[in-house]
Amino acid sequence: MSHVVVLGAGLGGTVMAYEMREKLRREDSLTVVNLGTSYSFVPSNPWVAVGWRKRDDITVDLAATFKRRNIALKPEGAKKVYPKENRIELNDGTFVDYDYLIIATGPDLAFDEVPGLGPAGYTQSICHIDHATATKAKVDELVREPGPVIIGAVQGASCYGPAYEFAFILDTALRRAKVRDRVPMTFVTPEPYIGHLGLDGVGDTKGLLESAMRDRHIKWITNAKVSSVDAGTMHVEEVNEDGSVKAKHDLPFTFSMMLPAFRGVAAVKDIEGLVNPRGFVTIDKHQRNQTYPNIFSIGVCVAIPPVGKTPLPVGVPKTGFMIESMVTATAENIGALLRGEEPRAVATWNAVCLADFGDEGIAFVAQPQIPPRNVNWSSQGKWVHAAKVGFEKYFLHKVRQGKSETFYEGLALDLLGIKKLKAIHMEPAE
Repeated sequence: MSHVVVLGAGLGGTVMAYEMREKLRREDSLTVVNLGTSYSFVPSNPWVAVGWRKRDDITVDLAATFKRRNIALKPEGAKKVYPKENRIELNDGTFVDYDYLIIATGPDLAFDEVPGLGPAGYTQSICHIDHATATKAKVDELVREPGPVIIGAVQGASCYGPAYEFAFILDTALRRAKVRDRVPMTFVTPEPYIGHLGLDGVGDTKGLLESAMRDRHIKWITNAKVSSVDAGTMHVEEVNEDGSVKAKHDLPFTFSMMLPAFRGVAAVKDIEGLVNPRGFVTIDKHQRNQTYPNIFSIGVCVAIPPVGKTPLPVGVPKTGFMIESMVTATAENIGALLRGEEPRAVATWNAVCLADFGDEGIAFVAQPQIPPRNVNWSSQGKWVHAAKVGFEKYFLHKVRQGKSETFYEGLALDLLGIKKLKAIHMEPAE
């Protein structure tokens, strides 16, 4: 009998629990450790922030769903992982022992690394449902009293899609409110060019996103380091290719939403052999930590090196299909270990992404996500917005029903016509 524990119940952790449940033997048990019992669909947060969705539309109570699937839930949240003892200390002082641990915590949001950044400072966020709800109130204020807007991400961020999405979604919302003509918009990003996305671009994302920004009168500053934020003013250093300062900008704003850099959560911070200096979990090709072979990790908390050198730190995003591939590989590999076999499943880390603009959008496929690629494709159209709505409905239905089938593989095959976009491949048995 073995006890498998999933740490985290976000986009990756929840589906991880469902897939792992299917790979367990009859005598094995599964527990999810999470802070609270609520699952929130993070990709819909930009819509929450402009009032197109409400909190209840995109949240699911996991307690009942997990109970139906015979998955135990510990809602106290984790205080610290002790990998040498195979234990997790919870926030209430109790402990959970494990035979196998899957770390799926997502990131800690490093707002404190830039003075004045974040909800405790002068900018808004869409990283969490609470942040998105608070941002909605600020968007309402902007509609009542229009003024300059700054959207983007700070140096070290590793998830740029939501920043682009929110810029275009906010543009659409302001046009519908008939105040866009009184709201100058600037996109600020550490990326070396628009559409880099932490992936050195996918297909013509550079051309598509630059064209969309020009069409919607959104100015931009790339290679931008946000040094600090004051009330109503963002201080930005635009750098050259060698990192030297090219220009300094003191940008006024009435409203700003900036994505922060990510780092590992406190529960795994500074554990030698488990995480890198930034706190992300190091893994091999089987999603397995090299020092602690009974620990696996999936999702945003995984350590991935940048795709290339850039003047400012630009992290690699962990997109939806990439996370699904990590989940499937991990479930297969732990299932094999439980049955006395060696891990053979390797995540493909392909990427299928839908970036919504509110009334249209951009889709891209990268196979694999990290270049060089076999498939490097992007496209734009109103169908992307419809596909994103469909994805939201499908994924929330999947979470509520406790199902584990993937979405992106079917999207690639049925809607985009791209074949052989598999989540994993199996190495030959020795």
